[in-house]
Amino acid sequence: MNFTISHIDGNARTGSIALSRGTISTPVFMPVGTMGAVKAMSPHELLDIGAEIILCNTYHMYLRPGQQIVAEAGGLHKFINWHRPILTDSGGFQVYSLSPLRKITQEGVTFRSHINGSTHFIGPLESMEIQAALGSDIIMAFDECTPYPSSYEYTLKSLELTTRWAETCQKISTANQTLFAIVQGGVFKDLRLESARQLIDLNFEGYAVGGVSVGEPKEMMHEIIAYMASELPPDKPRYLMGVGFPEDILAAVEAGFDMFDCVIPTRTARHGTLLTTHGRIIIGNSRFRVDHTPLDPQCGCYTCQNFTRSYLNHLYKAGEILGIRLNTIHNLYFYLDFMKKIRTAIEEDRFNSFKKAWLTASV
Repeated sequence: MNFTISHIDGNARTGSIALSRGTISTPVFMPVGTMGAVKAMSPHELLDIGAEIILCNTYHMYLRPGQQIVAEAGGLHKFINWHRPILTDSGGFQVYSLSPLRKITQEGVTFRSHINGSTHFIGPLESMEIQAALGSDIIMAFDECTPYPSSYEYTLKSLELTTRWAETCQKISTANQTLFAIVQGGVFKDLRLESARQLIDLNFEGYAVGGVSVGEPKEMMHEIIAYMASELPPDKPRYLMGVGFPEDILAAVEAGFDMFDCVIPTRTARHGTLLTTHGRIIIGNSRFRVDHTPLDPQCGCYTCQNFTRSYLNHLYKAGEILGIRLNTIHNLYFYLDFMKKIRTAIEEDRFNSFKKAWLTASV
């Protein structure tokens, strides 16, 4: 991996991450393909809307179809027919969020599958082995995602465990994959800073901030965003995991983060919430039944260029699969175009005014 910064406006910055399968422009939003598929989207549609990298998940690909099947198919890229970069999450968040009966030890986590209740174990060694079999381009160190709320004492032990696991991951990761560490520490500033210090001492190729957007008030999340970016190495990619809505991304870009992922655009699309330059639209509302205007006249996506709010309302009411697909195409295009506009604003030294104008227009 080669990370280059091209322009800085305040703390916001543009750059690029060069990998063997392609170069990613930053700040970047990564569509989430948890189980090897971005919901409702084909790979060529992702390319059409400008996706440069997608995220898949270690936990889910391990449970099904299993990393061995993926490896036998020639790796994740061939298995899903996506030939640009892929980042795989370590599985730590899913073990936390989907397996409430998990048991954590120094070696890893024993948990029950959310699919059939079967018992499994993943630690740093297993996470690295799974991600190596998948063959993803950027891999994440196995971490413990600290629940909210957690006591100071528990959070301290948790971050120390995450550091030990990260060190193990670093020792056994393969040379042809780029390994990022994950900063934990809950909502405690001193623990966040301590976690960052411990991981920086180990000198990873990139750094992520995890354990946010897990139930804490949004004000706390934005506070963590505001002070954490500057604590991470300026010459390495900074990744804010699982965030978020456009207003959250703006706050994080302003602080100096480079990479983002979230299920919001695809999940809200399936439930009929569409993101536009003038705020969110609930397409199932009756007022759109006879609205024959485009969803967003300022949007260049396939959906907005070819269909009306009335038709999208009809598809949603009728439960047609096409409605979910058109909604998803729009929401993901909206996010990727949003990131493109952010990059342009930074390059032109007007990010602050762009952020203010965007937040005003989307109220």
